[in-house]
Amino acid sequence: MDSSYVYLIIFWAVFYLHHSLFASLNIKRKIKALVKKAYLWNRLLYTGIASILFFGIFIYSGTIEPNLLLHPTDVLTYLGYMLAAFGTIILVKSFKNFSGKRFSGLTPHDDLEIKEELIQTGIHGYIRHPIYAGLILIFTGYFLFSPTLASLIHVGMLLLYLPIGIYLEEKKLLAIFGEAYKKYQSNVPALIPRGIKKAG
Repeated sequence: MDSSYVYLIIFWAVFYLHHSLFASLNIKRKIKALVKKAYLWNRLLYTGIASILFFGIFIYSGTIEPNLLLHPTDVLTYLGYMLAAFGTIILVKSFKNFSGKRFSGLTPHDDLEIKEELIQTGIHGYIRHPIYAGLILIFTGYFLFSPTLASLIHVGMLLLYLPIGIYLEEKKLLAIFGEAYKKYQSNVPALIPRGIKKAG
């Protein structure tokens, strides 16, 4: 494999490591103990680094000479657009119950002290991790639209990380919400909705 693709895999590994490591409650507590009141800006720093890594990866992958794995066709292009559009809709709906400024860190806050509400309405009433589901569809759509080795790596690294990411995120949510989240887990699937019954 060309070294460019090896670097791409490494960059994704760094992104996902950052995503999980600095979202950990234990790491957050250690950061807070170290920086004290400045911890109010921790979310903004986390979001900023994650954004730079994420967009940097796609900028870098754009510099790699395309290595087509499939012959592009109108059908693949249409499916790609359709999946990406559907994924984008899911992402937009998944953020409707969040404060954009708080989520990004533009509103300084101590997320170790402020307990957020467990969201079980809207799209979260059908799947527990709509952001991940939306990204799967967008990345898969991108691969069908541009079936290169680089875009396959984007999808592959996401799918490899998901079991780890979901496990760590749910471990954190169980620690925060306890029995309420355990009940939510039993009622609502992680990524693929089953029927139309909502949690409640």
